[in-house]
Amino acid sequence: MSPRRSGTYYLIASMVSLFAMTILPAPAAEPGKFVVTQVAQKKLSGLPPGELYWRVENFPTLDLAQNAASASPTSLAAEVSGKVWLFTLGPKGGMTPGGTTAAEIGPIPVFSAPEYLLQINHAGGPPGSRTPVHSHPGSESFYVLAGQVGQRTPHGVSRTEAGKSMVGHGPDMAMEVFSDGTTDLDQLVMFLLDATRPASVPAKFE
Repeated sequence: MSPRRSGTYYLIASMVSLFAMTILPAPAAEPGKFVVTQVAQKKLSGLPPGELYWRVENFPTLDLAQNAASASPTSLAAEVSGKVWLFTLGPKGGMTPGGTTAAEIGPIPVFSAPEYLLQINHAGGPPGSRTPVHSHPGSESFYVLAGQVGQRTPHGVSRTEAGKSMVGHGPDMAMEVFSDGTTDLDQLVMFLLDATRPASVPAKFE
């Protein structure tokens, strides 16, 4: 190769190398997302009397849990994170034959509505992921399977960790829910809602 061609070759190679370093940086990692999935819901014309709690139980099979749910107007069954669950809204201290109690959460905020909706969501995400600020026409309760959940409201921030539960606020409270631990959040969320209104709407902190 002639000196002139050799110099041209190295000039082109240097320009290509510079282009790769300055124009084509490694792409930034996409932030993790907070994912919410509805797994069960049921409408009610009225609520049981007295203070109400969410009873969370495990069953050996989904068929057994569904049979139990069909026999109770305030029970819902779902299979989430490799386990079968029965969620029952009722007085404290109840028990469903065939079930093993994992948590009893409450008393939950109650309110008056023309019709009620019981809804169960499966939610979570990597550390730092969060929901938009929103509100619900009712109350929600959390049972954490893994990680740690945080909930920000105008009253401050509440947190709870794996194996524990947390009672949320009453209707129309602005909130932001986020994964607050060092590992991925995996949680069950139980709602008692006004069935005549949207289940979730955007909100703002005043």
